[in-house]
Amino acid sequence: MKAIVQERFGPPDVLELVDADRPETSAGQVTVRVRAAALNPYDWHMLRGDPYVARLMGGVGLTRPRCRVAGIDVAGQVESVGADVRGLRPGDEVLGFCHGSFAEYAHTTADLLVPKPAGLTLEQAAAVPMAAVTALRGIRTVGQVRAGQRVLVNGAAGGVGTFAVQIAAGLAAEVTGVCGTRNVDLVRSLGAAHVVDHSREDFTDIRERYDVILDNVGNRPLSRLRRALAPTGTLVANGGGSPGRVFGAVGSMLRVIAVNGFVRQQLRTILPSAPAGPTQEDLLAVTALIEAGSLTPVIGRTYPLADTAEGLRHLEQGHTRGKIVITMP
Repeated sequence: MKAIVQERFGPPDVLELVDADRPETSAGQVTVRVRAAALNPYDWHMLRGDPYVARLMGGVGLTRPRCRVAGIDVAGQVESVGADVRGLRPGDEVLGFCHGSFAEYAHTTADLLVPKPAGLTLEQAAAVPMAAVTALRGIRTVGQVRAGQRVLVNGAAGGVGTFAVQIAAGLAAEVTGVCGTRNVDLVRSLGAAHVVDHSREDFTDIRERYDVILDNVGNRPLSRLRRALAPTGTLVANGGGSPGRVFGAVGSMLRVIAVNGFVRQQLRTILPSAPAGPTQEDLLAVTALIEAGSLTPVIGRTYPLADTAEGLRHLEQGHTRGKIVITMP
């Protein structure tokens, strides 16, 4: 099979397209024939070996990648199932999480997969898992957004942001999206009642106060974010971190946690779903929204598997529109 592998931590240029052995399916595993995979800041950080604490804990590898094949979001067909797996059969179209998804085949477990909604292409389905589940948790689980609340999504045109705007609008909130000039119309089309063009104005300078702020960017000091928050509002800081900002993201999260105990506002953090928590439950929740017609993936660019490094370099530059998807040969 074809796979994108890395032998050492470093920039996207260390990736190599190779012929690798097709993985064998053990009793508790599912092997997926990958048709599409999405790029995430998470992938970039794992490629670079960031954060270093993950190396020391053994999750990434101390001196070289623990998993030579990168990638985690996946969409494709079930190729084979282990003897202990129930509920999935070869040929089922699925989406979910597979470590090592930048390959023609990848392993995972049944609890990290759900059926692909019939109305989605496989490329669209690959854009869903991490971004949509992170957005769902930020808006609904942690932010606890309710009808009529004023909600601001910083980074509204990105992977998590495009889903977050739609989820908040679906809860009948009054949504403000923050994005660049070229994405204003996109964010408005996703359900934002108001759009702030960050190249023209700073949303923390505006007199509006928001009941919930989901910050996917981390480009504003906590003091300024709190100034834009209602006196008893909730700030949800997405701790995934953009490429090149992982240590800034960690520092921001620590400040949020430290300050939370001394203020009336609720200051919360979330980590990217990679995966953790009730993953299958959340995947089913987002696919239900997709099937109901209230949630649609936004794909900014697609690359063939051989050009994965180029896609990661584009991600590293920031200001991506929706998701970047890798397609398989």
